[in-house]
Amino acid sequence: MAKDILSNPVRLTALVDALAEALTGQGCETVTALGEVTLIVPSEHLTDVAWILRDHPQLRFEQLIDLCGVDYAAYGKSEWATEEASTTGFGRGVDRDQELAVDDPKRFAVVYHLLSLVHNRRVRLRVYAGSRQPMVDSVVPVWAAANWFEREAFDLFGILFRGHPDLRRILTDYGFVGHPFRKDFPLSGHVEMRYDPEQGRVIYEPVSITPRVLVPRVIRSDSRYVQTGASTEASDA
Repeated sequence: MAKDILSNPVRLTALVDALAEALTGQGCETVTALGEVTLIVPSEHLTDVAWILRDHPQLRFEQLIDLCGVDYAAYGKSEWATEEASTTGFGRGVDRDQELAVDDPKRFAVVYHLLSLVHNRRVRLRVYAGSRQPMVDSVVPVWAAANWFEREAFDLFGILFRGHPDLRRILTDYGFVGHPFRKDFPLSGHVEMRYDPEQGRVIYEPVSITPRVLVPRVIRSDSRYVQTGASTEASDA
């Protein structure tokens, strides 16, 4: 679908124009890149925008394909300098206590992928949820498929969805502490569990693993792949 729009800029322009006309006064920002359209929606207008996107005759985004949380802490920062490997991204195994902007109001976001079967179009929504206690409105009344997606984003990122009918953890254990997809969550977690034969049940204890700083090693020259004169002659023979 992305390639189709990219090869047909008329369709891309038509979608951008339809969004601008239908969402007048909602404070949305439209970003186009790589043949895709991203709509940045103010959190206070999320519900109104969602209903418009679903019901407006020129839009008709009636299907929610995906919903996920995003942690933008340290976004775009490099943790190690290399020549061959990419210097963008984030590795949670590296000591980064001084690098995370935990108070950034745009740290957490919720991203929605929508599909219009009527017009054969796709659009991406991005809504910033805050930092200390991220929260946005639930879109379950608009797209019922958002139910489990929102529970997943709550479980993994700690993003609350105001008005969700049953916001509980969906992937982690009932006794799990924290939200594992946050970039400040330790790789080893906060607690570990084991079966205690004396108590006859599973118990939770502080993590016994010692955290280590892991930095990838980039091998820029490897003698195994350097051809010498003898090896070259042997291969020719």
